[in-house]
Amino acid sequence: MIMIRRIFFIITLLSSFSINMIAQEIGFPIPTGNSRQLFYLQRTPNKNTLVYELNYNKGNIDKEDPVHGYWIRYQEDGQKEELNFIQKTFAYGLKTKNIAENQYEICFVSYKKFKMYLKLGADNKFHLYTSINKKTAELTSIYLKINGGAFWTPNIEYVDIYGIDPISRSVMKERMKI
Repeated sequence: MIMIRRIFFIITLLSSFSINMIAQEIGFPIPTGNSRQLFYLQRTPNKNTLVYELNYNKGNIDKEDPVHGYWIRYQEDGQKEELNFIQKTFAYGLKTKNIAENQYEICFVSYKKFKMYLKLGADNKFHLYTSINKKTAELTSIYLKINGGAFWTPNIEYVDIYGIDPISRSVMKERMKI
């Protein structure tokens, strides 16, 4: 079960100026116009994109479920679609733990080692922070390069994680070989 969850996490791992150029270079659309968007995930073999956004309940961050993920089905006229049960349970769903007032530790259900932290930034807006090259960064996007394989055992070439340095505002990138 743990191996299946890890595989699904890797499948999920699919972003600011140069980040957008990278997405455009590989022919992927860039989700824009959503003020609640925290980050997005893209992966081969298609352009469908997972978007993760702040989740509000009656005007406040939903303390039980602060981040909501959904698909933008670019391959199917760009409609929005909720994650299904299998996707939420084994792959793209998030596990959330409230660690302080307006601070949450978040990880993918499929890979608990990749930690993200939702909290207020210096601009008094919520951002999702993670480690990129051992430095804190605002997560903006994740891209997963898959080259063949099968549904349960994809051949993953690499994972690119993109973010922004919260102080200098420079783009950060880390490539992980899987």
